[in-house]
Amino acid sequence: MTTKEKILNSALTLFAENGYDGTSMEQIADMVGIKAPSLYKHFKGKEDIFNTLLDQAETRYAENFGSVNNAKIPESVEEFISSVMNSVSFTINDPLIRKMRKFLVKEQFRNEKLADITTRHQIIGLQKMYAKIVEGMMKKGLFRKDDPETVAMELIAPVVLYVSRTDRQPEYRKEALKKIEKQLRHVCGHYTEKR
Repeated sequence: MTTKEKILNSALTLFAENGYDGTSMEQIADMVGIKAPSLYKHFKGKEDIFNTLLDQAETRYAENFGSVNNAKIPESVEEFISSVMNSVSFTINDPLIRKMRKFLVKEQFRNEKLADITTRHQIIGLQKMYAKIVEGMMKKGLFRKDDPETVAMELIAPVVLYVSRTDRQPEYRKEALKKIEKQLRHVCGHYTEKR
């Protein structure tokens, strides 16, 4: 691991534990095992470290979870459920994403920018992405016609709650995945039933 990677990893750990304002450049340097002025060889300051972490997390999330821009319309309900479960497993288990989510959830009440990012990631972005997928599934005849945004919210709201529980109680991950799949199958069953 390079010094720059160690700085980012240490900073995110400290941000998740202490918050942004509660983390100093000195603490980051101590955790890395270097002197605080050495941090400035790699980053302009704490905000630069944070912005780099945010960029990394957003790129990683888009590549492994998806986004409204790269939402793939599945060919079957089973493919949809499998895709969602892979995405949820990623978000629950990826250390970078878990630490970033923990940090954002804490900081959203202290920082308007971070509140916007949290809302975008945990509500608006997810709803838009899944509304696009659901609408595509409706066009393919995989789901009966309904309001895609409402169906998307029915799908994601319980998932977000289960994921947040795994952040508080990591030992709950396995059970959460089972409950999430059960919820997905329930909602999908409702929208595939003939009426």
